[in-house]
Amino acid sequence: MDLTDPTIMKYLFIILTLTVSNLKAQTNLKFDNRFVESEDKWVAFQMDKDSSFAYGFIYIDAQAGLTLNYEGNFKITSTGVYVPKKLDSTNMKVRLQPNNVRVAFIPDNKFNELKISAIPEWLKYYKSDTSSIERLYRWGYMYNGWDECAKALTYLEKAEKINPKYKGLAVELSFSYNCLKLYDKAELILEEEIKTNSSDAYVNKEYIYTTTKNNNVDKAVKQFEKSLKTLKDNQYNAENCYNILQCYYNQKDKTNFNKWYDILQRQPNENKMITKYADNMKSDINK
Repeated sequence: MDLTDPTIMKYLFIILTLTVSNLKAQTNLKFDNRFVESEDKWVAFQMDKDSSFAYGFIYIDAQAGLTLNYEGNFKITSTGVYVPKKLDSTNMKVRLQPNNVRVAFIPDNKFNELKISAIPEWLKYYKSDTSSIERLYRWGYMYNGWDECAKALTYLEKAEKINPKYKGLAVELSFSYNCLKLYDKAELILEEEIKTNSSDAYVNKEYIYTTTKNNNVDKAVKQFEKSLKTLKDNQYNAENCYNILQCYYNQKDKTNFNKWYDILQRQPNENKMITKYADNMKSDINK
């Protein structure tokens, strides 16, 4: 083949142009969105072995949490057209768990090709209650579970204005504040909550965590010792000890660190990371 021939060069240019166009058609989906960032969005999943993309609509079910309404698959032609193959039966609903999967938002200009509307007709049944405290709390709880604490607060703080005594709200608010390192706000809430709900092991855990982060380790120690006498649930004992231990480590208080390291060894603990980090701190502080 004579690559200097103008005719051959022309055809090569056409082939190269078509190839580049095809690649662009295949890559106009950017898979950089987490499930929790995709509420009320049409999304596509990474290409399958058969060069098709699974797709569906992500929304929040008040009971199930973040959910995918799976609609089927589509392929992208060489000219960039989306060709859908919808499910033969009713749509499949999949509860989404926190993970590292990334999805792509389907461009608005492809909705007609997929025969979908921007807002599915059925979505209205999940949007009938958007301002009740139950809904606000549930949404906040879910976003905290996905470590989207700032977004969780947008719901939880609205719920607090309706009823600050709503069951579970105080500890969810404090979780959000702790997540965002707003420890003073978290402690202020938990100081009141622990007075009336000290028998709740999770409230107790969050209180101890917060006071250690605020460097109020004496409060944490006092609450831990109290919990040993009043709580039957010891699932958080090792974690509570670890948080106190870490506080003493940060203070470079070797005496109290070693004391609480020994206390930690006596707690039920199936978390190998707690053991590993505690051992590493012990080796460092006792150099």
